Amino acid sequence: SGLCCCLLTKSITLDSGSQDASRLCVLKEFKMVKVHVYVIHTNINARTHTPTHLVSFFKLTCSDGRLAFDSPPTMTRQDTATPTGSLSAQGPSNTGYNNNPVPVPVITQTNSRDKWSKKMDFLLSVIGFAVDLGNVWRFPYICYQNGGGAFLIPYIVMAIFGGVPLFYMELALGQFHRTGAISIWKHICPIFKGIGYAICVIALYVSFYYNTIIAWALFYFYSSFASVLPWTNCDNAWNTENCTNYFLKDNVTWNNYSRSPAEEFYTRNVLEIHKSDGLRNVGGVRWQLMLCLFLIFTIVYFSLWKGVKTSGKVVWVTATLPYVVLFILLIRGATLPGAWKGVVFYLKPKWEKLFETSVWVDAAAQIFFSLGPGFGVLLALSSYNPFTNNCYRDAIVTSLVNCLTSFMSGFVIFTVLGYMAEKRNVNVEDVARDKGPSLLFITYPEAIANMTGSTFFAIIFFVMMITLGLDSTFGGLEAIITAVMDEYPDYLANRRELFVLGLVVVCFLGSLSTLTNGGAYVVKLLEEFGVGSSIIAVGFLEAIAVSWFYGITRFSNDIKSMLGYSPGLFWKVCWVAISPAFLAYIIVSSLLKPPPLQLFDYKYPDWSITVGYVIGASSFMWIPIYMVYKLVWTPGSLKQV
Repeated sequence: SGLCCCLLTKSITLDSGSQDASRLCVLKEFKMVKVHVYVIHTNINARTHTPTHLVSFFKLTCSDGRLAFDSPPTMTRQDTATPTGSLSAQGPSNTGYNNNPVPVPVITQTNSRDKWSKKMDFLLSVIGFAVDLGNVWRFPYICYQNGGGAFLIPYIVMAIFGGVPLFYMELALGQFHRTGAISIWKHICPIFKGIGYAICVIALYVSFYYNTIIAWALFYFYSSFASVLPWTNCDNAWNTENCTNYFLKDNVTWNNYSRSPAEEFYTRNVLEIHKSDGLRNVGGVRWQLMLCLFLIFTIVYFSLWKGVKTSGKVVWVTATLPYVVLFILLIRGATLPGAWKGVVFYLKPKWEKLFETSVWVDAAAQIFFSLGPGFGVLLALSSYNPFTNNCYRDAIVTSLVNCLTSFMSGFVIFTVLGYMAEKRNVNVEDVARDKGPSLLFITYPEAIANMTGSTFFAIIFFVMMITLGLDSTFGGLEAIITAVMDEYPDYLANRRELFVLGLVVVCFLGSLSTLTNGGAYVVKLLEEFGVGSSIIAVGFLEAIAVSWFYGITRFSNDIKSMLGYSPGLFWKVCWVAISPAFLAYIIVSSLLKPPPLQLFDYKYPDWSITVGYVIGASSFMWIPIYMVYKLVWTPGSLKQV
């Protein structure tokens, strides 16, 4: 037997024998709900086997926990087969029904939510978000620093038992509940709703600095349209006496004070960091970078303003082009003299590293930040999927693509580092000291500048960087857009364009501090503390809330209703125990041994570290704040809350 209540634009099917119906009007989220109820009785004639459908209809108002009839019940009869999609329910007959045959109402879910035009739109969006600049600059550095080929063992272990299960969990949650990172907690565990707000704040912090890095790449892209790349020699206005160009020259002495043309182009022309004294005096805003950032956000706005219908088309370019460029750069790098030195250095295993705790911590952190569970992006993107989409297969495929891309990026980077070591006549280790953005904006451009066809390779390299960054920006901002619009549909349902415009303006204004002469210091601070431990703690609480509070059995049944089969024992054990332990391990290790914060020759003062912890707490604090609010203002027991 079933009872179907059409609430606003959605349909909720309730089992009349369960407690769900009795709880309908005590949901704290509803102040007043108008309910139209159809109760359909089906009787079969024993002689003719002809079904007779008795349809009761009445209107109810649910207000402050009370049900009241708006109109007396009426009943109609239909002597035809029940149409597809109608609901039948057994119950006592009503002798006061109208004998006039009328069509039985077909009660379906009239959901106006956007959907992906094609399955590939979704897959490319997820791959584009997961495969970002970190795959190119972070993984190769982490790999050679932590034992080369030996690092692949903890990396794969952490991916299997930690990263992929969390990735699968988020895709399944978003697809089943079809809502964003804030309102989803009404269905899972309302007291954890602060997780959704924390995710949105973290996504804002990411947009404040991440798009600035893309703006740097756009500046390089513009500068690449020259017959001689401006970071090729030391004859420019921004160069100093320490500028040393060792390419195509013999007997060049390289010392600790030497600076390559590429390094001085980055620090003295792009950033103009020499005009800043640090975080106490970051200097003025660089108008060239501000213009680049404005163009980036313009692209972002027109890619997101219409929803997944537009962003799903854009990713066909932004998600596929980086692979074409990586393949071209890989072939070019493999043909350079000394490339084999870089590959050996990249993959030569150092088995003793496996006994160091820091290696396993780095592997866990790398796979977590690479796949991106906890950022709310996977929830948002999968919420636009069909209900029966195979999210299990999607999780496996996209995770494999992401990990293989990271591995391939290592070859692209280290073949070039081997070439530079050959030219400098030094060890690869001495060339590979740069990490993070410096690897992409100093080391690699320097190698490109001294290749045949340098202009072409510089252009495609920075196009790759821009597209890699844009994909991740699309995902991060879509997480905020979906979360907020799903939480406040009455105000924002028909105002997506205006809301996206307002969000982009806020992100642009929040990024201004990163466009100053000392903006690189702000970028580093936001990267370390704005995301860092906060997003890992959010992911940990999300895993606990779903596995322990919502219940692994209920979650498994949700997946079964979508896929037709329940997840295996491996996934359940990972969700309940291994994945939360994996995240707790990262949190404890990062808090016990925080790495020193330094950029170039600037060591961050103690007060800036305190500011960083405040930034991190400003996102995470919404979780306990909402818990206290929910406990204080919501009547009932803790279990009911």
